[in-house]
Amino acid sequence: MARIRFRDPYFNYRYRHYLYTLRATIALSITFFIISLFNIPHSIWAPVSTLMVMGNLPHVGGVLDKGGQRLIGTALGGLLGIVLLLIPAAPSGTIQVLTLAAIAVALHATFTSRYGYSVLMFGITLLMVTGDGNEDLTIALWRAFDVLLGTSIGIVITIIVLPQKATDLFRFMLADNLDRLASLYYAHTVATEADHDQTLEEMKKTTTQLIKQRGLIDAVHKEGRLRRGELNSLLSLERRMISTVELLLETHWDTRNGHDIIESLEGLRSEQQILARALSALAHQIRTGQEIDLEIAALDLQRYVNRAFSGRSSSGRALFSPSGYLWLNRELARQARALVGYLSNIQRLPSSRLRKRASRHHLVGGRRLSDERPDSAQP
Repeated sequence: MARIRFRDPYFNYRYRHYLYTLRATIALSITFFIISLFNIPHSIWAPVSTLMVMGNLPHVGGVLDKGGQRLIGTALGGLLGIVLLLIPAAPSGTIQVLTLAAIAVALHATFTSRYGYSVLMFGITLLMVTGDGNEDLTIALWRAFDVLLGTSIGIVITIIVLPQKATDLFRFMLADNLDRLASLYYAHTVATEADHDQTLEEMKKTTTQLIKQRGLIDAVHKEGRLRRGELNSLLSLERRMISTVELLLETHWDTRNGHDIIESLEGLRSEQQILARALSALAHQIRTGQEIDLEIAALDLQRYVNRAFSGRSSSGRALFSPSGYLWLNRELARQARALVGYLSNIQRLPSSRLRKRASRHHLVGGRRLSDERPDSAQP
């Protein structure tokens, strides 16, 4: 059972907050044990580095990204600091001026890049090593070693102890959002009057989760399964679908006549409900790592054109609300088809690891993983 749980992405996702705390505690304990066992000088920098690299990052990709940048920045800063300290008979203030110049150049070079954390660590390590310019070289080397030791321990523990992958987190968030959209859209087709407050709350959760997905792009890319371009395209489609559903839910009729016309369009509600179930089925395929092979039919507006697009009120004024409403439904169907087509072309999206373990968690039908985890209130 322990072996199953160790590699179980659903278990690691469901209890990710607890497991993150466990990993950080284990990493700090190992760091303290090593520095105490070998009596490493200036050892306080080791546990600080362990905590810094794991801080608020419960998934492998995030720690690899942050840890990699920390290692690079620390190594470069340490090496440059040692070089500066080796300058023979440097005039007073020379090392400080060169230190400031190096940091300024690094900050300028990375101003618009994603390597800001590397530069931060480069500057911190460089300042740590050079000090006031009169530091002993041995102290500089130990400080750099402590930072590298603590960072390495944080990375290794994150990878081997009940790892939570950013790729899985991205999948589950995407699936949960599609499930929410499906539920909201389906409820819209059957309810005579929507619960406005509940709808706003669900849309807020969906938008918040989309923002969190954007924050995972670098981490997912670092894990090597999906590329940044693929992730950005997926999020763009997801964002447009969220906007379309939100517009549908906020649709208000100019007159009662417009509402009556929509209700009288034979087969429209059935098509809407089929689309809602298709969105839920797509979420299930994503969540369980299956091949994306869903067929989503286009919403044909031609059959309604005579009734909806030429509708007029009792006063003879043209009704535009029915036609706009139908167009939004068609757009949602088109966006869903585009998402299915895009997902089906991503060769590394399906996951045998997820498929093997999905049955153990009874993930069937349209059930969301968030429905069965203890912290389901948090996206």
